[in-house]
Amino acid sequence: MGEKNSSKEINLTRVYDAPVKTVWDAYTDPAQAAQWWGPRGFTITSHSKDLRPGGTWDYTMHGPDGKDYPNLTKYLEVKEHSRLVYDHGGTKDSPPMFRVTVDFVDLKGKTRMDMCMGLPTPEAAAKTREYIKKAGGNAAWDRFAEYLEKGNSGKEVFVINRSFEAPVEMVFDMWTKPEHFSRWLAPTGFTMNFLEANIREGGSTFYSMTDGKAVTMYGRAKYSKISRPEKLVYTQQFCDKDGKISRHPFAPTWPETMQTTVLFTEEGPSQTRVTVHWEVVGKATSEELETFIKGRAGMTQGWTGSFDKLEEHLAK
Repeated sequence: MGEKNSSKEINLTRVYDAPVKTVWDAYTDPAQAAQWWGPRGFTITSHSKDLRPGGTWDYTMHGPDGKDYPNLTKYLEVKEHSRLVYDHGGTKDSPPMFRVTVDFVDLKGKTRMDMCMGLPTPEAAAKTREYIKKAGGNAAWDRFAEYLEKGNSGKEVFVINRSFEAPVEMVFDMWTKPEHFSRWLAPTGFTMNFLEANIREGGSTFYSMTDGKAVTMYGRAKYSKISRPEKLVYTQQFCDKDGKISRHPFAPTWPETMQTTVLFTEEGPSQTRVTVHWEVVGKATSEELETFIKGRAGMTQGWTGSFDKLEEHLAK
């Protein structure tokens, strides 16, 4: 999440590949919201919803640990397919945590969602930012992208976003210069080494990742699109030490080939949002596809660890 205009505000922008009406309906229909609302691993039960100024949405969020979180949202402004303003985070017995304004902007078949969460003080905003980060709350908007993509194309995808306090050109370098890429991409506890590195359109890389003990993994990537500093597209496969295609050493039913699309969005002179879009390409069995679908929580954890290291590397 980026910070704009006021330290008492938390701002978020996402672009979804779906028309405004589709995005609005998926946001406001409780049956659809139940498919994506909340951090990964959470589910919701809607008790009632009255989408109008003065109306409320009464629902309970269920955590993966079995804990329930009652919520009562009160709507202040409802402009169909355009804007929502509501008080969020309260219950029948407690006041709301913050006020949310959401604008839905038509981008000729796509939709930009601009969200502002207004809090009473800078201290409250800082505390809420930390709470959202620890709870994985930003993943709700990644889950929203996955839900919309499934409805639009039928594809199962994985999406994750992260904003970094660095200029877009610098962040792009972190993905395209091997001396930077190898410092942060590997899973937590692993180091990465490029055995071959030709990061260009049509080029490829061959690399190893090791924990320095018993585990060494090999992989390769092939780049089909490099548009500086906006976009990268490449495929990835696990390999053996000789570069021949193999399988994930800990997940034999993991799909053979994954495609990674990375978008770099300038949110300010010194702030960049990275969006990673992961999907299965090529032949995959139903079992392999199911492994991918069920693995999203683990993917979130893995990418979060890598992004934490990237954040540290950028700070240096």
